[in-house]
Amino acid sequence: MEVRNFRIAVLALIACFASPSAWAACRDAVVLVHGNAGQPADFANTHAELIARGYAAGEIFRPDWGNKACAACNDHSGSEEAPVLEALVDAVATSCTGRIDVIGHSMGATLAAKQIADHGLAGYVDAFVGIAGAFRGLWSCGTYPYHVATTTCGHWGLSVSSPFLDALHGRRFGARVYSIKSWSDQVVCATGVCTVGGVHSSSIWNENASDTGAYGHFGLLAYTARRQADLIQ
Repeated sequence: MEVRNFRIAVLALIACFASPSAWAACRDAVVLVHGNAGQPADFANTHAELIARGYAAGEIFRPDWGNKACAACNDHSGSEEAPVLEALVDAVATSCTGRIDVIGHSMGATLAAKQIADHGLAGYVDAFVGIAGAFRGLWSCGTYPYHVATTTCGHWGLSVSSPFLDALHGRRFGARVYSIKSWSDQVVCATGVCTVGGVHSSSIWNENASDTGAYGHFGLLAYTARRQADLIQ
């Protein structure tokens, strides 16, 4: 009788863990990183989409970083880093799976990528999605060291071949890496040229896939919420 009861208990436990509803409650925490001079609310559509798919508010982290009044004052080093790193670490610590998904828009994508690379977090990231990022630099910032004289375009900024971008190049930011880009991007393609070395600046090296939309720099974030959520599933 005791053996029979033990077998019943084991089978019940297996059935519980095999149940789709049991697994559905355990998912990666998500970190959403806004762009330069932006705010967490910029990800409102993405946040709403995730909530609609069953995510709890506590599973979604939206760090607030940077100077809102001076976009040209922000770069990828110093005070801009701390809120993003803290969100990444907190997300890993609270994630049901022990892994996280990261979605960054514009400069938030490269800022998140730097924190992941610098602090050895890539192994904790299941999916990384860069939306309208300038991973290969902005021609509007010039070419380092002959860059536009702003912090955003400097050593730690987005001038083409800046020391920051050169050091970031080739690094892996998660098990799966995706980009979402536009050929009518008001920021990445501000000079009329979207490519650096023949590759769209928003494309990420060794990415698993890259989507292209006609929404422009800010529309890519606002109007691709469903696609963003699909990519991290």
